Amino acid sequence: MRRNAKKLAELRGLQSRADALRTELGCSRRGEVTFFAPRDGIGDDIVVVEADGLGGATTSVVEGNYPVDYLTKFERFFPSEKQAEAAAEDIAFNGVSPSDILREP
Repeated sequence: MRRNAKKLAELRGLQSRADALRTELGCSRRGEVTFFAPRDGIGDDIVVVEADGLGGATTSVVEGNYPVDYLTKFERFFPSEKQAEAAAEDIAFNGVSPSDILREP
């Protein structure tokens, strides 16, 4: 039991250090939603950006009750959160087609 307590304390310390590094680097925690908006009033589509915790993020167009019960229509990973959010803004607010912007290069 004591061995587990030591490992948990070590894990907490590592998590604190990782959080401090993320703050220094300006990136979000893994799984954090950094953008969420309906898509230009078109149907039930929602545009979502989810951080990977290492500076990158995935932009998705989903339909349904995100994050519980939804269908992913389009998805693309970007090497930076800013790129992912810019793509999401274009889709959600500027009428850019998700098939154009979320297609892998």
